[in-house]
Amino acid sequence: MTKISPICIAALALVLLASPPAAAEVLRINTGVGAPYIQADRKGFLDLLVPEIFRRVGIEAEAVGYAASERAMINANNGVDDGMAMRIKGLEAIYPNLLRVEEKIIDNDFVAYSIRHDFKTTGFDSLKPFQVGYIIGWKVFEAPLRSAPAITLVQDANQLFTLLDKDRADVVLFERWQGNWLVRERRIPARLLLPPLVTTEMYMYLHKKHAHLLGRVAEALRAAKADGSYRRIHEQSLPRL
Repeated sequence: MTKISPICIAALALVLLASPPAAAEVLRINTGVGAPYIQADRKGFLDLLVPEIFRRVGIEAEAVGYAASERAMINANNGVDDGMAMRIKGLEAIYPNLLRVEEKIIDNDFVAYSIRHDFKTTGFDSLKPFQVGYIIGWKVFEAPLRSAPAITLVQDANQLFTLLDKDRADVVLFERWQGNWLVRERRIPARLLLPPLVTTEMYMYLHKKHAHLLGRVAEALRAAKADGSYRRIHEQSLPRL
């Protein structure tokens, strides 16, 4: 057996001690939503909420925005990202590698906007006379509008509201907070049509490699709601538009 000299052992020990510890992995929780949930200044609702929730379970995490909603879901399902946020219940049936965190993130109103028309959106049937646009991958609209006669699909929110602004759609469908933000920022003369077509609970999903975190993340989210942290983030990042 080859003997290792005490000098070599001492030198190896010094090298190991001098080496910095490996950087902890930062979990990427993606989303296909935009401002005011994800913002360039990192002060959006998810920009603030995601790090806070994972901090409570001892893990560093960040919210990552995608322009294309469908790409965000594919990357989360394939493990390119570690999970996704702001999604409706039931996506695990379509994306089997994703597991839902049981505690909801927020309730979302999914609504219609129009420039030339003003009517009550009492259901998806009320949209049948119109050319309707929405974003590819928004499952909340896909099934109800599967047999609709006049649908235009786009890649992102900017395309969606350009469609409306250029009179290439009578009505576009979107989420209320983001829609109000875009209408204001782009000064589009669109009206919000009410009541909401759908109000639904939105959840976070984790890739199955993080299955052991599901219960802890749910509990952290419940705790943030109980101690007022969630409310402070909501009021700071989602001002009334």
